[in-house]
Amino acid sequence: MFNLDGFISQYVTKRPQSMFLPDIEANRDALTRKIRGKTVLVIGGAGSIGSSFVRAILPFQPASLVVVDYNENALAELTRDLRSTKGMYVPEDYVTYPMDFASPVFDKMFRNRGGFDIVGNFSAHKHVRSEKDIYSVEALLQNNVLHAKLLLDLLTEYPPEEYFCVSTDKAANPVNIMGASKRIMEDVIFSYSDKFPVKTARFANVAFSNGSLPAGFLARMQKLQPLSAPSDVTRYFVSPEESGQICMLACMLGANREIFFPKLEEAQVMTFDEIATKLLETQGYEVLRCSSDEEAIDKAEELKKGSKQYPVHYSVSDTSGEKPYEEFFTDTEAVDMDRLSSLGVITNKTVPDKTRVEELFKKLNVAFAADTSKEEVVTIMKEYLPNFEHIEKGKSLDSKM
Repeated sequence: MFNLDGFISQYVTKRPQSMFLPDIEANRDALTRKIRGKTVLVIGGAGSIGSSFVRAILPFQPASLVVVDYNENALAELTRDLRSTKGMYVPEDYVTYPMDFASPVFDKMFRNRGGFDIVGNFSAHKHVRSEKDIYSVEALLQNNVLHAKLLLDLLTEYPPEEYFCVSTDKAANPVNIMGASKRIMEDVIFSYSDKFPVKTARFANVAFSNGSLPAGFLARMQKLQPLSAPSDVTRYFVSPEESGQICMLACMLGANREIFFPKLEEAQVMTFDEIATKLLETQGYEVLRCSSDEEAIDKAEELKKGSKQYPVHYSVSDTSGEKPYEEFFTDTEAVDMDRLSSLGVITNKTVPDKTRVEELFKKLNVAFAADTSKEEVVTIMKEYLPNFEHIEKGKSLDSKM
C-alpha cells in the first residue's frame, strides 16, 4: 500500500522525522504546564492544520477538548482517527460540533461553557483561487477578517490564557487578496492584545493538505485523470504533523503579539511539477509531457487501457495572485532566530491603531452592502496595506486543471 507519510518524508520535506521534535522535547515541561488540565477550543479543527494541532496537544492531556468545524464529515473522520490511534489520549469531555463559529448557536455554546483556557482558530479561506470574483472575495474576507472580529469580541468577555490563529507566508509582502487578508487579520488580532495574549504563525505549504494541489494529484490518479502543475512556482513544505506542531509551539511558547515561522533552507524548496513527477515514478509510471490540458485529457484515455505512460501538463503560472516564491518576514520586521532551533520569531510587533482597523472594517462593510467590484475592494485593502502589490492577470486557477 502507498505510504503517504513516507513519501512526504522522503521526497517532499526530505526529513526522516519532524524538524520540531527537538524543540518539543526541550520545552516538554513548559508545554505540559500550559496544556495539562486546561479547557481547549479548536475552531476549524477538522481541517488539515487544525486536526494536526489537535493531535499535537492531546498527548499533553488537556481536561476537555471542543472541536468546531462546519464540515460534519471531516469531524466524524477526525473522531474515528483519534479513537483508532493506539495510545492516543482523548479527554472524557471531548465534543465535536458541526457549526459556523460566527453563528448564534456557537455563541450560545461558548457562553454556556464559560469560555476556554486555550482557543485556536484554524477556520480560513486559504486558496488564491478564492479571489475569482467579488462574491468569492467577499466570502474570503468575511471568514478571514470580518467574522474573526466577532470571535475576538466574544473572547473579550471570556479572556483565554492563550489565543492562536493561523496566518500565512503570503502575508509577507502580499500579492493576492488571500495573503493580504491574512496580513490584515494579524493586525486585527494584535489590536486585541491588551485583552488577552495573541499569537500567530506564518508557514510553508502543508504537503498534501486538504484541497492542495498535491492532494489533487492523488485524487486525479485514483480516477486515472491527467495531472497539471505549475513548473515555475517554488514552495517550502512542511508535513501535516509538522504543521500542528508549529501551531502548538507558537500558541504555548509565544509571547503576546509574536509571529512564528519555520527555519527552512533553500535546499528544501520544491516546485509542484517535481512532486507530481516523483509521485508518478514511485507508482511505476513514466511521465508523458503534454503541451496543453486538452492534449493531456485525450492521452489519459490510454491509462484506462493499462498504459504506464501518465499524461501531465506542466506550464508556467499565468493566473492572478500567484506569488512565485515564499518569504516569511519583511525587511521592516524584527526577527529572533536564536530562541528555538527550528522556528524563527517575529518580535516587537506594535499594537495596531484600532481606530484605523475599525475604519477599514467600515469601508469593507459599506462596499459589500453596495454593488461593489473586486477592483474596489483591492483599492480599499491597498489603502490599508501600502505594500500590497496585487498581481492581476484576469485569469483564475478555476480555468485550469
